[in-house]
Amino acid sequence: MIRRLLIRDLALMDRADLDLGAGFTVVTGETGAGKSVLLGALSLLAGHRAAKTVVRKGAEEASVEAELECGEDPRFAVLVEELDLPACEDGLLILKRTVHVSKAGRISVNGGSATLAQLQRLGELWIDFHGPGEPQKLMRAGTQRDMLDLHAGLGRALEDYGADWRRRQALLREADEAAAAERLSDDEEAFLRAQLERMDSLDLSEEAVARLEREHARLSRAQELAALLAQLDAGLGSEGLGVILPRLLKAADDAARIDPEAVPLSERLRALAAEADDVRADFGRLGRGLGGDEDGAAGLEERMNLWLELRRKHGPDAESVRERREALRRRLASQGDVEARVAAARAEAAKVEQSLRAQAARLHDARSKAAVKLAASVRKMLGSLGFKKADLRVDVAPAELGPDGADAVRFLFCPNAGQDLLPLDQIASSGEAARVMLALKTVLAAVDRTPVLVFDEVDANVGGEIGAQVGRELAALGGGHQVFCVTHLPQVAALGHAHLVVNKTQDARSTTVTIDPVHARRKERESELARMLGDRASKVALAHARELLDGAA
Repeated sequence: MIRRLLIRDLALMDRADLDLGAGFTVVTGETGAGKSVLLGALSLLAGHRAAKTVVRKGAEEASVEAELECGEDPRFAVLVEELDLPACEDGLLILKRTVHVSKAGRISVNGGSATLAQLQRLGELWIDFHGPGEPQKLMRAGTQRDMLDLHAGLGRALEDYGADWRRRQALLREADEAAAAERLSDDEEAFLRAQLERMDSLDLSEEAVARLEREHARLSRAQELAALLAQLDAGLGSEGLGVILPRLLKAADDAARIDPEAVPLSERLRALAAEADDVRADFGRLGRGLGGDEDGAAGLEERMNLWLELRRKHGPDAESVRERREALRRRLASQGDVEARVAAARAEAAKVEQSLRAQAARLHDARSKAAVKLAASVRKMLGSLGFKKADLRVDVAPAELGPDGADAVRFLFCPNAGQDLLPLDQIASSGEAARVMLALKTVLAAVDRTPVLVFDEVDANVGGEIGAQVGRELAALGGGHQVFCVTHLPQVAALGHAHLVVNKTQDARSTTVTIDPVHARRKERESELARMLGDRASKVALAHARELLDGAA
């Protein structure tokens, strides 16, 4: 769930810092007050695209940041690792997104830079939006199938099926690649083998290449290095420190005999003299290494020339050359019995496909049985949400073998008696779709693992007792999820475990939107509910507001 949400300079809002809790949170405010700003902030964090116009007028950038508690759910750790993002610490997923008016935006996950695609992958895991202007997942065939599979408890069976599907696809690709590979002529094969032999004649490890480059650089500047070493030998020897240090050591010893405090200083000077002598000896050894081993120098030059040639032809570094070498090995190895390898790969793929078809048949049977139960449960729930004569069916039809089985799943819906059942996206309005999703989410609450659910206009075109029932179902859904609902119904607002009021203030020069949590302030919450009932100054409306809150307690 979202533990904390920070918004800066987004649309009409200059800043908001919200501490959020579990359960059912309602968002209310006058029409046009800016309730969409909160939904827009969550949308940005879910990875939806954003125009630069979302930045508050006069500001350089807008930013949204959230702390999400992922707790013991292993899916977050697995996905973060898969996306090569910093790990979650203390059970928290930290998301931040910035939109700039003139520069590219920035995205960070757990403090590390991230891409929009990575943010979208994470968004699919932690949040679902249901309402106008948001991606209507419910309308997608894949989402409908996923919901049915969730209800049927097919998670493990689908994992096994998916692993076999990927294996079959890999085998088919292997067969196609082998069959499409061109045969090499004898001359081409001889040329490639000669190239490979030249590569194999050189140690291409990172350490060996670095050593070769160092040794060649040293050899190529041997004369300059010899002059420098001679200069150092003279300076450290008879023409420099070798003359000065003995005189200094004697003076230090004389000082130590006069003043005991000079003893440690004399010892340090003696150590310095010994170290200078060692340094001179080491420089001398470097000089002796510059001797005239002509054969060794010629071999070094030959190896360096070969390395430069390989680097020029095959890439800027040792890794690129090694990759090319392995590609040559594979190309030469492919000259074996191509027909036999193609036949073997296709035969193995056929065996896996046979297993897939058996698994797909079992998935079909399980989906068909679950479809009847899911549709019955959702129809019952739809009745309590105001669809007195609505019908919903889950159609499971055979389809081509694919990565999720061999079924096409469609939700067919009819909101009123006497009408035909049609695919949901052809008949449901945004408000109807949101209530259908609420019914599905309620039925699937025990197995749905999306932690944050956002509903907008779920109570559109309903009121009275139906509105209260919508609120009760949302509150119940909040028992296992963090639920946000933008609502205009006081019956729904009174049932929120938390209540955020969006206010818009204007003066001659600017307009500002604020979000105010009122759930801990009873009088202010009563006033907001009274406003929703028609008049915050009306004693009747205030009494009704108190009654709604008392009934929700």
